[in-house]
Amino acid sequence: MKVLKFGGSSVKNAEAITQTIKIIKEYAEQQDIYVVISALGGVTDLLVRAGYLAETNDSAYKNIINQLETLHFDIVKKLIPVTNQSGIISQLKIHFNAIESLCEGVFLLNELSPRTLSLVTGYGEILSSHILYEVLKNAGASVSLKNSRDFIICDAEKSVSVIYPVTYKKLLDYEQERKEKIALFPGFIANTITGHPTTLGRGGSDYTAAILAAALNADELLIWTDVSGMFSANPRIVKQAKAIPHITYQEAMELSHFGAKVIYPPTIQPVLEKKIPIRIKNTFHPEAKGTLITENVDGHTYSVTGITHIDHITIVSVEGSGMVGIPGFSKRLFEKLYQENVNVVLITQASSEHSICLAIHEDDAGKAKKALDEVFEFEIEKKILKPTLVEKDLAIVALVGDNMYKHQGLSGKMFSTLGKNNVNIRAIAQGASEKNISVVIERNDVKKALNTLHERFFEVKTKQLNLFVTGVGNVGAKLLGQLEKQKEYLKKELHLKLKIVGISNSRTMCFDEHGISIETWKEHLAAGVPANPDNFFETAKHLNLRNSIFIDNTADPDIASMYPQYLNQSISVVTCNKIACSASLQQYKHLKNIAKKYNASFLYETNVGAGLPIIDTLNNLIASGDRVHKIQAVLSGSLNFVFNNYNGETPFHAIVKRAQEEGFTEPDPKIDLSGIDVARKILILARESGLELELEDIINDSFLPQNCLDSETVDAFYSCLKLEEHHFKNKLDHAKAANCKLKYVAQLDNGQAKVGLQEIPVNHDFYNLEGSDNIVLFYTDRYPENPLLVKGAGAGAAVTASGIFADIIRIGRI
Repeated sequence: MKVLKFGGSSVKNAEAITQTIKIIKEYAEQQDIYVVISALGGVTDLLVRAGYLAETNDSAYKNIINQLETLHFDIVKKLIPVTNQSGIISQLKIHFNAIESLCEGVFLLNELSPRTLSLVTGYGEILSSHILYEVLKNAGASVSLKNSRDFIICDAEKSVSVIYPVTYKKLLDYEQERKEKIALFPGFIANTITGHPTTLGRGGSDYTAAILAAALNADELLIWTDVSGMFSANPRIVKQAKAIPHITYQEAMELSHFGAKVIYPPTIQPVLEKKIPIRIKNTFHPEAKGTLITENVDGHTYSVTGITHIDHITIVSVEGSGMVGIPGFSKRLFEKLYQENVNVVLITQASSEHSICLAIHEDDAGKAKKALDEVFEFEIEKKILKPTLVEKDLAIVALVGDNMYKHQGLSGKMFSTLGKNNVNIRAIAQGASEKNISVVIERNDVKKALNTLHERFFEVKTKQLNLFVTGVGNVGAKLLGQLEKQKEYLKKELHLKLKIVGISNSRTMCFDEHGISIETWKEHLAAGVPANPDNFFETAKHLNLRNSIFIDNTADPDIASMYPQYLNQSISVVTCNKIACSASLQQYKHLKNIAKKYNASFLYETNVGAGLPIIDTLNNLIASGDRVHKIQAVLSGSLNFVFNNYNGETPFHAIVKRAQEEGFTEPDPKIDLSGIDVARKILILARESGLELELEDIINDSFLPQNCLDSETVDAFYSCLKLEEHHFKNKLDHAKAANCKLKYVAQLDNGQAKVGLQEIPVNHDFYNLEGSDNIVLFYTDRYPENPLLVKGAGAGAAVTASGIFADIIRIGRI
């Protein structure tokens, strides 16, 4: 014999009830069954609201009753033939009249007693069970409808305390005489031993079903809901959550206590004692296996079974020297909370006995503070205790698993995973059984915390990076193309999933928490909202996604100035924008320090050599104990392109124009030709080497005439280049006469840095540098005579994008 319980989602409307009836009939064809029915979805909440409105003399309670009446009558009209409707409608009308009378009494007295509230809220299950009974009967089923209050008896003096011996005897007596295949019981409702109506608390329909199953020694208790079992995390928050096929009673108790909505915590106790299996099933996908809950699970080797949370938590803290070594202090505290009916969800106490921290439900915060300030009034007045501290807008996140005690380092993994994503832990608790590790965090961080922990403990090395990309011109567009091309490789080989969440250019920006398709990003952006860097940041902050990365593909100083804000939120920054790292030394150090403080990555490899690993190579040298003595480099792909192609036959300005058209220069080529870009690059390398230099410390021997440097527009700059053709031709001819080539060289030697145009002789490493290639020579303790050389393409949208891509991957593999 089986007991089937159907929740509110399973009877929320006519379509759901039709599916529920189908399941009931299928089980009844195989064996006798008991069926427990919840109120229609949302009805209990509306009944509670009607009661409280009546208590406050608000006649709107009548509107709620009318709304509920319409809801139930509409279902009857859809499911029961017209000729058979009069009996059930009359029955329902009697119950609605009773509800209205109760609420009218509350309205007149301005008082809603617990007993009256129990009466009012209990009608939800009474109404739904009558409808189910009539539908089953009209479908030809062998069914009886029983009143749960005649069977489930509670202690009148205690809240939700079932008197099991009396209750079990009544149910066993009924079982002996029952004749119908289906015994239908409304959930949630019960009677006290003195004969007064009461309820089993919210979620009490689960409890009703468990009581029936235990009393009748059922083969199995099936709880039907709208999800396919208990999940590794809340599937509405964690999209990758998976149904747990088989767990133990203890794990289910922990998960349900800490927020899993599928099952009501007290439900398990009656069936646990009888070792009756529980199965969680999906009414709307009955073919799904669901979750089986038993005493033991064979082959149970995994460390964490599930991750869950409780929302709307408040921390109440009592602190002061007046509690140290004082016997009975905790008794006074907890006794007072018990008297005020305040449930304590989590407790932590410092080993010094100087403070006790309690997590309670948010609704109890006011009365808890008032009660504790009253009970410790003397100590607070003497200033040996501080007034009770209350912190709101918190939540509890818990790891649950029977085998957690067998796996070392779980707590460390949990805390480090949260820490890397800037999730601040306010309190920690771990039971002696080690089946649960709970942390209190800010409520706004719940989604990020659950997804981060699920990724760490359940998703087999797959790591999702959430990208916010600003700048989708040449470099940005190439980057998005590379991400699309490599997404399958990254997922398969590197176990990385890259999701574009935000995109911005100078005109518009768009966001999609679920991911912007790289194939259609242009359409998304075109339909976006006006671009605003501050709003872009605020959206990234508000979304609060794990493993977030801000990618700057611009040369905008205003964008660069916002890096600290991103890093402060543990959002990593990847940039090809040199402005931040070549700004003041104080700002450079601040960016480095804030990245360390908030566990965020700040990567800017492309600042110096586009896709070349120049900064990475330098950092590896220093980290391994080497010392840099001198750096010589050609660091401007654009300038190298210009001087490699300028032969005196094609005018200098035309070569510069070509370099700009092919994407080797900035939109304003004066930035490249003035040498400031190269000066910034050697400054960054100097700082990475450990030198404390400012940009003005770099000697810039510009080859441009002063009038070209003073030009204010791009057009004026090109006009000046045309005018000064002889100047550039003279420099070229002088180099040729010496059998040399012109290269714009950056050099760091003995703590001094300079950049400028040089004539490079035939035997030099720079002489044969072609196209837009860059080259860097590192002279160090280990490479004193023959330098370590890094050489390759140093300009162009594709190679710059590949360098940014490499930095993103580097973050993903941390």
